[in-house]
Order: sequence, then structure tokens, then C-alpha cells
Amino acid sequence: MANLPELTPQLIQARARWRYRGLARPTFADATGPGDESVWDFPRPPRQEDVIAPLRVLHGEIIVAATDRGLRVLETAGAPTYYFPAEDVATDMLVDLPGQTTCEWKGLATSFALAGQADSQAVGWRYDVTFPEFSSIRNCFAFYPGVLSCYIGDEQVRPQSGGYYGGWVAANLKGPIKGEPNSHDW
Repeated sequence: MANLPELTPQLIQARARWRYRGLARPTFADATGPGDESVWDFPRPPRQEDVIAPLRVLHGEIIVAATDRGLRVLETAGAPTYYFPAEDVATDMLVDLPGQTTCEWKGLATSFALAGQADSQAVGWRYDVTFPEFSSIRNCFAFYPGVLSCYIGDEQVRPQSGGYYGGWVAANLKGPIKGEPNSHDW
């Protein structure tokens, strides 16, 4: 297992560069109504919370993951990312991809693909090593809703724009959301 990433000057600089931190909605934020959530109310550093609704991830008709014990991470301007405990994931269907990525808030992540797929396209990630504040998502699995069918309760979510992010966009989520055009400096 890899060691905890050092809080290097580069990571400290990455943490400091964010312009918005969830303290006030910018003037361009979408209006919200009853039951809506604004990505501009989410904090930075990110917050973790339990998910009350059941979560499911499917590849065609095959269940890749299903849980009633999900976690989500909320970060300013981004759609929430949803995490599944390893025990609720069909890990035999997944294969790790080479390399790791670093999140300045969460830690070191490993991407994974569906086993036996010729293209080895990443379908999700998990944090093998986390900063102490994110130990609750260590070894939990997150999935890209642009590649697999992802559900909160009975609602199939849309993927966060931009291709890089793994956020789940539900009908009640208001933005604009990071990953959309002209959002690179948020």
C-alpha cells in the first residue's frame, strides 16, 4: 500500500487556489426551490455525509454495486460523488488500472475498469490512501455515471460535465456545475 501523500507545497497551493468555498453563492448561481440543492452551498474543503437513499450501479442489467450504506462527498461547485463500501461492490467484476491520481483534499486514488473489457475504460475509482479527514471513504468505490448506469433510489443520475469529474447529477441539483464550459477557474 502506498504511503499517505505528503502535504507538499504543491498540494497546499492546490488547496488554496480555489476561488469559491461555499460561503456565499455567486451571482451566476442557479436559483433553487424547495427540495433543491445548490452546488454553491457545498463547502471547500469538501464535506462527507451518509446517504439515506439506496444507491445502485449497473452495467447493462448486471448489478456492479448496491448499498444502503453509501457516503457522498460534497465540494463547492461540483456534483456530489457517491461512495460504496467494498462489501457492497462486485469487486470480481473490476480490475485496477495502472497508476494513481492525487486529490489535494482526499488522498491517492486508483482507477478501475470492468474486467474482461477490451478498452479498459475507467468506470470508477477508490481512495486506497486518504488524508485523515477522509478516512471514511478509504477503500470505498465510486463510479462514473457517464460509463455505467447509476441510481439514487429510483432516479438514474446524469454525469457531471467535462469528462474528468465523477459527480452524480440528480434532478434536484442546481449549478452551474464545475466541468461545464468556462468553469476552469472555479
